[in-house]
Amino acid sequence: MGQVFSSRVPDATGDELARYLTDFLKLGEGDPAPRTVLSAAALYFRYPLAAFLLSFASIGVLLLPLVTGAFGFFLSFSVCCFTAAFGPGGVLLALAVFGLRCAVTLPCYFLLAVPALERSAALACLSLGGGRRSAPVDYGRKWWSRLAVISGALAAGMCADLTLAPWVLRQLLERILA
Repeated sequence: MGQVFSSRVPDATGDELARYLTDFLKLGEGDPAPRTVLSAAALYFRYPLAAFLLSFASIGVLLLPLVTGAFGFFLSFSVCCFTAAFGPGGVLLALAVFGLRCAVTLPCYFLLAVPALERSAALACLSLGGGRRSAPVDYGRKWWSRLAVISGALAAGMCADLTLAPWVLRQLLERILA
């Protein structure tokens, strides 16, 4: 679906995207600013955190599939915009911008979303079943350990992304825009 919507992006978007990436690289010189770190944290933690929080609500049964769809749509749209704007080189640029983040956040998201959906379904059964349920909704040590490990993986990926992505992106932009 993101691919379909990316086809409606105007042709001038390529120039705007190239300017944005060039300006982004100017900001990335030296140590990242606190604002940059917060922005990266939001990009890395938003979907996994949403999955985690939805595990505590029966409405998660409905919202988790929507969050998953949004995750896929926005990723697809972004990659397709890069490809439409820069041609085949856009695939490499998209890989430089989104590759490491997706390699970290996608597995982390699903490692939280699948059990979150199970817990939300158990809560929904409790809510709709008049208080009867077949098994307790478990938020034990294993659940919190999973969150801790996934948070560490997301933080490590974010740090690696903040240091590696600008260098890789700079190399690719020099080749593609030259």
